[in-house]
Amino acid sequence: MESVTISGNEEQVRRFCAYRIIEHFALILLFGILACTGLPQKFYYLGVSQSIIVLLGGIDNMRFIHHIAGGLFTMLALQHIPVNIAGVMFFKWQPSMLITFKDARDAFHNVRYYLGLSDNPALGTRYSYKEKCIYWLVLMGGCQMIVTGFVLWFPVFVTKFLPGIFIPLSKTVHTSEAMLIFILVITWHIYDSVLSPDVFPFNGSIFTGYAKKKQMKMRELSATGEDIRAGEPGLLVDRNRPL
Repeated sequence: MESVTISGNEEQVRRFCAYRIIEHFALILLFGILACTGLPQKFYYLGVSQSIIVLLGGIDNMRFIHHIAGGLFTMLALQHIPVNIAGVMFFKWQPSMLITFKDARDAFHNVRYYLGLSDNPALGTRYSYKEKCIYWLVLMGGCQMIVTGFVLWFPVFVTKFLPGIFIPLSKTVHTSEAMLIFILVITWHIYDSVLSPDVFPFNGSIFTGYAKKKQMKMRELSATGEDIRAGEPGLLVDRNRPL
């Protein structure tokens, strides 16, 4: 495992490879664009929504930007899913994002901890149950958004094969799921990454690729951090080869 020393003699360990950093940055950028161009369309009657629409040059321009961002988001999802399936099947990546019974036990243990019935919080694995839940909710919700967004983008084509009721149904599902993901990200995910006492003032590992060693030791990783490399593209399982 590669570790570095930063100011204050604080050691960090490699957690994410360049591929994950770029992928996450693209997701943040597209999520922001989709939220800024999608929510004003849902809440068009609000003053702030009308100001954003005017700022972007009108509703047609906003929809065009939203469609382009949606297409790029679709491409991001279409590369993410097969790349990870291939990595697990052919390159010995560990399926570290799969939800296990241990995650359920950890969640139950933390409920007891928050109620004062346990002395210590649950020890996580490479990814905690909270990180896994965020991942799967965004992934599955994103796939749902892609399908319903396609229906709304090409309603004439879709109604050649499906009843017309699918158009208003897709609109309801699309906008409701958008609100759910938006609220989930700005509350639960932002709290875990910024406001949580474990990482405050900020957990920048997804941007730098490195995490504080003392934070990783709170998880069930070996003292040498062997599990940190396994299961990520670009983080080679062969410990004798450089990153």
